[in-house]
Amino acid sequence: MNKALKIILIILGVSLVSAFILSYITSRNAQAQQVESTQPVVVEETKEVEKVSYLSTGSGKAETFTFQTDYFDIVFNTVGASVESMKLRGYTDGNGETVDGVFRGEGDNRAFLMYWGDDFSNPVLDAFSYNVSGNKVVFTNSYKAADGKAFTVVKTYEFKSSDYLFKVSVEINGEGLDNGEYAYTLAFEPQVGPSFAAMNNNNYEYRREYLGLYNKGKVKRSMIRLSNNEFHTTRDSKWISLTGKYFMVIAIPEDENPTYKYSAARSAGDIAQTDSFYISVPDEDASTAKGFYFYMGPQLKSFLGNYYSGTDNQWGLRGLNLDDAMESGSILGWLESILKWCLKIIYKVVPNYGWAIIILTIFIKILTWPIQTKSMASSQKISALTPMMNEIKEKYPNNQQKQNAEIQKLYQDYGISPMSGCTPILLQFLQFPILIAFYGLLNRHFELRGAMFISGWINDLSIPETVATLPFNIPLLGNQIHVLPFLYVATTVLTMLYTQKSSSVEGVKQPNMWFLTWGMPIMFLFILYSAPSGLFVYWVTQGLLGALQQFILNMKKKNAAPLKLEKVTTSKKGRR
Repeated sequence: MNKALKIILIILGVSLVSAFILSYITSRNAQAQQVESTQPVVVEETKEVEKVSYLSTGSGKAETFTFQTDYFDIVFNTVGASVESMKLRGYTDGNGETVDGVFRGEGDNRAFLMYWGDDFSNPVLDAFSYNVSGNKVVFTNSYKAADGKAFTVVKTYEFKSSDYLFKVSVEINGEGLDNGEYAYTLAFEPQVGPSFAAMNNNNYEYRREYLGLYNKGKVKRSMIRLSNNEFHTTRDSKWISLTGKYFMVIAIPEDENPTYKYSAARSAGDIAQTDSFYISVPDEDASTAKGFYFYMGPQLKSFLGNYYSGTDNQWGLRGLNLDDAMESGSILGWLESILKWCLKIIYKVVPNYGWAIIILTIFIKILTWPIQTKSMASSQKISALTPMMNEIKEKYPNNQQKQNAEIQKLYQDYGISPMSGCTPILLQFLQFPILIAFYGLLNRHFELRGAMFISGWINDLSIPETVATLPFNIPLLGNQIHVLPFLYVATTVLTMLYTQKSSSVEGVKQPNMWFLTWGMPIMFLFILYSAPSGLFVYWVTQGLLGALQQFILNMKKKNAAPLKLEKVTTSKKGRR
């Protein structure tokens, strides 16, 4: 196998590894709820619970009312002392509607319902009386048990004017509540917004649930693994969360009681997919007021990181470390941070994220230009030596050791480094981490939500640009037509064709080059077809710049005088 073919196969191997990693990234999230995290969460068996009921003796009436803060527009319902809607001011979905943190269908349960015991089929749906006092909404209802004992449930929502964190407290007064091991359960259901018509649970749109598990004094974020669409655990945990790509809801018990039971469930209600979580309070704690902090808002460190110090949030809370609940970056998170910083700097000058991505891509190409130029110069030198290397192989056909020694001497005589042939491979390895980091950044960068690049075509850089929807599915692609993936294939193929023209190395078989030129781009087309348009803006720009660069290098090579190598003198060798 000659050296040129070895280099091609190494580059092919790098490309295949890239394809595998990107395929893994995009597919692992489709199985997110079935895969264990690095700290596996144990699924515990559920016990049959006896349904209990209590006679409501309160005077509440079924009605809804609104409540506002600087961050929320909330619709409360007195039935169950629950929340019908919790819109996040300042954030809109793809239809231009304000994002509702509580995504539900008409017949679905409302958020923050209570359940007696830990029976999730038995929600408390009685009408509560309520009172609004400043930043608090207090619901009250009275109950009588079968033995005549009475108790009162007081459920309080407390907000701060400019904070995505709020508090839900439950207080049981009286002695009639008796539900066995667990007194009651507080739930968040049926789904965190924004709304969706279908949920593919891939890398671009998903819902995942996590636990913040205590492990040797530290909190480890662990993905919840469902069994038969259910999950239950009593492991000591700091929080439980439901996370989308850009928004999340986190529940943090105020007292961090290690005896709480955490549960999660997935089902199909009036919406395509519901993902809910539950916190069950032990019976011995029923008479003590219990508080639960909830964060509902954007998945941004600028908000989630405000709970380390009591001076950074209106609650005076410290040590919550809610940013631990965020979706973590890749192993190249440090490179993502650098690219993100550069993107934000460019955006301040050019307030369009599409153009900012293009400018950053040009900047990266400028940085790698010298390596590409050096790669071409090295290839030219090695090509000029090819006839002499062939003579050595013919002279010593059965002595590989002698061949290597003579070729090494040939390199030294003409002042060429044997490692220069690895420059194309080095370029591939340099571009690979940038590709992965850009993939992670542009797929999760919050500011790309709703960011328009070209009106009427690329209206949102955080989702695929769709120019048409077919009444049927195309195998492996679906029924939506995206233009950018095909532009990506075209620019990649164009770059490869120009690269082939620049190569004067013989011995590379056409099938190998055909696969590199056509097979790899087409394979990536299927893997990345539904990627956000912001990613393809980068890839298409990268492809166009690569083709332009290779065209310029080819023209320089074509117009340059034939390369004449001269032997390096002894004195020059000593100075190298």
